[in-house]
Amino acid sequence: MLDFLPALPRSIIAFIIVLGILVFVHEYGHYLAARWRKVHVETFSIGFGRALYSWRDSLGTVWKLGWVPLGGYVKLHGQERPEDASAETRASWLPGRTFHEKSVLSRAIIVAAGPIANFVLAIVLYFALFAVIGIPRTLPEIGEVLADSAALRAGVMAGDRITGIDNVAVERFEDVQRVIQANAGHQVVLHVERAGAKLDLPITPDAYTDATGRRLGKMGVRGGRLEFVPVSLTVAAMAGVEQTWDITVQTLDGVWGMISQRRSGEDLGGPLRIAQMSGEVANLGFSSMVSFIALLSVNLGLINLFPIPVLDGGHLMFFAAEALRGRPLSTRAQEYGYRAGFALLIGLFVFATWNDLGHIGLFRWVASLIG
Repeated sequence: MLDFLPALPRSIIAFIIVLGILVFVHEYGHYLAARWRKVHVETFSIGFGRALYSWRDSLGTVWKLGWVPLGGYVKLHGQERPEDASAETRASWLPGRTFHEKSVLSRAIIVAAGPIANFVLAIVLYFALFAVIGIPRTLPEIGEVLADSAALRAGVMAGDRITGIDNVAVERFEDVQRVIQANAGHQVVLHVERAGAKLDLPITPDAYTDATGRRLGKMGVRGGRLEFVPVSLTVAAMAGVEQTWDITVQTLDGVWGMISQRRSGEDLGGPLRIAQMSGEVANLGFSSMVSFIALLSVNLGLINLFPIPVLDGGHLMFFAAEALRGRPLSTRAQEYGYRAGFALLIGLFVFATWNDLGHIGLFRWVASLIG
């Protein structure tokens, strides 16, 4: 897409495009829900700071494009509580159109609509990709045989196509992986096609222990080429939902792995890594860019649902407490919550940025200058 540009400008432009799409969809979810629940939207802004361009629509909402393209926001009418607003502000409120006077359910719907919009975007993008180019499938072909591996000892060669294991047919490379992992240390027979000939190759997968302590098998190969299988619109829609669900589960598993220390915290990336990856993906083509946006959209939706004050999930947590107690939490309790949440987010941002700087090689570069 942007392969005609140098690496740095390409990464910056791609990052702005990707972030702009994600933020717009997220905030538009809040906007649509607010309109549905009869709450006036005062401002819809993409970016922060001074407006590069703005206009007011017939409903009185000001649409802005800020000069700092690192987020966005929707300002709801009467979002603050009456006790926190000045007399002049309260006098300007439109009866029946303020956020604070709506029911807990209505407020929760408006807040949750942002992350939900990100999940919907991912489903739509995956559906469009699958409908146009088909569902990707890794063929059960051997791309590379690793040294000192079970596959090498069994006589497996690059270019072999595995048609079955123990007389059970396989269609995807993932099918082969699943059977091999379940047979650590146990001999199985690979049914292989090689240059038109059919071979039976006994193999005993090597055993290893993963991060969760499970004993799994491996044969020491890398998968072959990818193909795209045409599907109907119905299948594409179902696959879009399934792909979004799989990414959600994998992301949550990754986050839990970091919390439980099964995975390294170095896997946590921030804006710099996203910008770098945006530039790299933009160079791979339009379909790769669309898939990348869908992946980030799922992550953005999930992050915003985490029960951290300041994020949408934190607001939902406060609304849940209000529904259970029959009244909102005190202003002081909410203020302490927001401070703690803000401190946590700043800490995560600093940690992720530190990882990003190490990932792009800044520390190695500084060390080379010193040493």
